[in-house]
Amino acid sequence: MDSTDIEALAAAVQWISEGRRVMLATVVHTWGSAPRPPGAMMAIRDDGHVKGSVSGGCIEDDLIRKVQQGACPGPLPETLVYGLTADEAHRFGLPCGGTLQLVIEPATPASGLAELLAALRQGRLMQRRLDLLDGTVTLAPADHARALQYDERRLITTHGPQFRLIIIGAAQVSRYVANIALSLGYQVIVCDPREEYLDEWDIAGVQLSREMPDDLIVRLRPDPHCAVLTLTHDPKLDDMALLEALKSPAMYVGALGSRRNNERRRERLALFDLAPAQIGKLRGPVGLYLGSRTPPEIAVSIMAEITAVRNGVEILQKYP
Repeated sequence: MDSTDIEALAAAVQWISEGRRVMLATVVHTWGSAPRPPGAMMAIRDDGHVKGSVSGGCIEDDLIRKVQQGACPGPLPETLVYGLTADEAHRFGLPCGGTLQLVIEPATPASGLAELLAALRQGRLMQRRLDLLDGTVTLAPADHARALQYDERRLITTHGPQFRLIIIGAAQVSRYVANIALSLGYQVIVCDPREEYLDEWDIAGVQLSREMPDDLIVRLRPDPHCAVLTLTHDPKLDDMALLEALKSPAMYVGALGSRRNNERRRERLALFDLAPAQIGKLRGPVGLYLGSRTPPEIAVSIMAEITAVRNGVEILQKYP
């Protein structure tokens, strides 16, 4: 689930608890070019405060105006379509040919948003079903992610947990990687049992751990919403983490180092209880080839590769 949508849910839950009138908007269908995909969410408070986004353009302004004027939401969910004509697409800042369909619903304690948010923070995958005829909401655990389902009677959405990035090693490159990952919406955990490395870390939002790397990986149980990155340059620490991470269903496992060092690393890993297919999941040298030299540039290349893997983009060439 996109971190922007989690922020929208969290804001809606907070505003509802304060007794404010709240509208929740969900993108349910797009035609042509559209800035945000189906499932994108936005919460609007009665005074016009906004969290999340459905278009990144003037649609937000129009919805804010409707909420402030009391025109929406009504007592029941409703559907709005933007961009049916070229003039309307231009007016609302949509790309040429873009059309956006939204479901607008009043967010109340009965909307199940607090329960949904709590489940997501526990790392659970959830399905939310909104009855468009009477506004009732039901929540249920989901076994796998499903595409958004929408018709005249119901809206069914699957909500997954926030993506995590586990970084082994608290050196300089790790700082830049952590900052970029936070801006991309990851929950970031940095692990380094070496006392001198974590003492100066002061990046807000990063969880710090002095556990041994293998113990941390076992405890956190990486899943398909998790990436693991080893950056210590110390085989004793990196290999410990990799031995556990490569057994997991983590979406990404990578190790910093030269091509030669990573070949040696694979040889060491083969001495343990890892299958060839598990070792084959290791990405190293880590990152895309950008000619990177400085720690910030290396961090950009690493997060570019993780982003490509997360989005299912095939990486044709990494290093010459």
